[in-house]
Amino acid sequence: MNVIFPRFVKSAYRREPIISVLITMGIVDAVIGGFNDSWSLFVIGLGTAGITLAYRLWRVQQRPPLPEEPVVQHYLPDRSSSSALPLLTVSKKKPPY
Repeated sequence: MNVIFPRFVKSAYRREPIISVLITMGIVDAVIGGFNDSWSLFVIGLGTAGITLAYRLWRVQQRPPLPEEPVVQHYLPDRSSSSALPLLTVSKKKPPY
């Protein structure tokens, strides 16, 4: 989990920084309000995080579907019908002096 969690957080902050900041603020407010018995801060934090998550889910559902990949048309065949060229070898004979 130590490897997966930082990658998830970094990717979330890169994709949608404003939504990630609002969710973080809401969670921190809720935690502080819960530990200090400040119910108004707790409710504001939960409300902020909840509204932000609901907005994020709504935006994901409103996203248009991805277009289908276009068919690639090849103008040349995969392999040539002619045979491969022969390999050139260097003769190891020493030239006469």
